[in-house]
Amino acid sequence: MGLLNWLDRDDVKSTVKRIARPIYRAIKDKRINTILKLLLVSILFYTIYKQVFAKDNIDELWQEFLTHFTYDNAWWVIVAAFMMPLNWAMETMKWQVLIKRVENVPFLKAFKGIFLGVSLSVFTPNRIGEYGGRILVVKPENNWKTIVATLVSSFSQQIALLSTGIIGFIFFLMNYILEAKELVVGGVGLLGVALIVFMLICYYNIRLAIPLFERLPYFRRFSKHMIVLEEYSSQELSQALLYAFLRCVVYTLQYYLILRFFGINAPFLAGIAGIATIFLLQTSIPMPAIADLFVRSEVAIYIWGFFTDNDISILASTFGLWFLNIIIPALLGMLFIFSVNITGSLGFRKDLEE
Repeated sequence: MGLLNWLDRDDVKSTVKRIARPIYRAIKDKRINTILKLLLVSILFYTIYKQVFAKDNIDELWQEFLTHFTYDNAWWVIVAAFMMPLNWAMETMKWQVLIKRVENVPFLKAFKGIFLGVSLSVFTPNRIGEYGGRILVVKPENNWKTIVATLVSSFSQQIALLSTGIIGFIFFLMNYILEAKELVVGGVGLLGVALIVFMLICYYNIRLAIPLFERLPYFRRFSKHMIVLEEYSSQELSQALLYAFLRCVVYTLQYYLILRFFGINAPFLAGIAGIATIFLLQTSIPMPAIADLFVRSEVAIYIWGFFTDNDISILASTFGLWFLNIIIPALLGMLFIFSVNITGSLGFRKDLEE
């Protein structure tokens, strides 16, 4: 009875609750994290299964790959595969330039965040999962500022894509679409230059977005997180833009190497212009990353139809680039998901670390 009376004391009860509460919360937090991780992994694998392994012509595409994977020809696709990490390394360094105003994120940690973002973007509209993946590697209090920095990073990539895409599209109009009139080419060129100049003006004056958001009722409460825009120097913005263009170079060369692997022997300049045109049209249609393959395939059949009538080779090359740059990083990103505290990263449990 003495023990029961002692346990019934208010100060003992208070002490026990104080000790037990964080233990209970930790167990609950880990359980929620486990459920979230398993749910994300399940959705990813299901999405990839539907788009890859359950694809109607997957056997045909695989056979096309095996046909071309010969001793003399394999090096094209092997080099393209080894360029995949370089592609995402450029994206990581671009993001690092912009995120350092928010938090100092080491390269490997940032690289992990990029891959996590690729994983989540596979099944989210307009690739918003990229933002969710990146905030998992920063402190919870920096989540919104990280989203703002990632928006600037995406903006710089859009400028690079549109700039190279418009140049490539004009080249293709002039050299391969014979019915295109000079007036049409000139109009596209003028409109393209005006658009690029406008985007560059906005990019280098990105801080002007702050007063704009402050005037919008719904977004006003988020304007305090956009203060990071005032801190970017022209040098940092230029550096990020340089990485964006370098990344364009990397995945354009990847695509060209894969085209050559599948026997689509487009001249180098025509091939680069065609690839830039495909990316231009692809980025003009907001879709989940998993739907990029469909859009790119439809455009690719038209573009590469000037150089080959083998639609399977065209589809296989498009599928190959998509598999290398999206699916493989997405699968790697899912491995990283088990090393992060999702609820903690989102700010629900700031005092617990896994």
